[in-house]
Amino acid sequence: MDRQVLRRARRAIPVLIVGGILLLALSGSLTQLLQVPLRPLVGMQTWLAERYEVLRRFVTAPRDIVALQQRNQQLEAEVSRLQTQIIELQQQVSDANILAALLDFARANPEYQYKAAEVIGRDPSPFLHYIIINRGSADGLRRGMPVVTEQGLAGRIAAVTASAARVQLVTDPAMQINVDVTPAGTSGVLVGSLTGDLTLDNVPLDANLQPGDIILTSGLGGTYPPNLLVGQVTGVRRLEYELFQNASVQPVVDFNRLSIVLVIVNFQPADYTPLLPTPIPAQ
Repeated sequence: MDRQVLRRARRAIPVLIVGGILLLALSGSLTQLLQVPLRPLVGMQTWLAERYEVLRRFVTAPRDIVALQQRNQQLEAEVSRLQTQIIELQQQVSDANILAALLDFARANPEYQYKAAEVIGRDPSPFLHYIIINRGSADGLRRGMPVVTEQGLAGRIAAVTASAARVQLVTDPAMQINVDVTPAGTSGVLVGSLTGDLTLDNVPLDANLQPGDIILTSGLGGTYPPNLLVGQVTGVRRLEYELFQNASVQPVVDFNRLSIVLVIVNFQPADYTPLLPTPIPAQ
């Protein structure tokens, strides 16, 4: 009898232990009891994980740096390509705007015939003011033909080859243009200079010349067609003891940004050479 009771007790003890553990787990008491012995293990596991991550980064860092450098080079090349495309698109838009403005100018002045040309060079001399265009005698260009932009008069053809021409700008020191001044209602001569500044000379003292007055070609002398816009008066110099007054003039054309021009091909300047007096030879 005692042996059977003892045997049953031995069988019941594990069951009771397991049941007690289950009750403690379900009630949450077991978690609190296990925190104390497991806390060192958790800390050790965290420390090992941190060391492993440091070691992994140390081993893979060189490979990551190489990959980043390659990616950076690819991105820099892509940015350079996109910047080049932007510049090309901006240039195309600028050329389109210039062509549209030139077309408007041609429509506003239908009495003339035009030949469009691109600026392909500039005179390197600081004392001369010329540009080179990609049209020449093969395109019908002749010496003396006026050259304009959408803003106004730029100059005239000074020399021509079969495929190119040299344009003397209105700012050239050898340039002299007969002009009218409005609304002052007077006339004068516009001359260039070595510095590229324009001066209005030979204006009568009694003329009411004011800053802001508009300068137009007069057509006098037959060198240029009339009513081409040239510039605007910026300052007046008047001295009572002089015969004439003069003024500084701002040209309407931005010569530093010339890229496309129009040549008036149906205007031929008058040639006064046969009318000039023949010098009397010295005796």
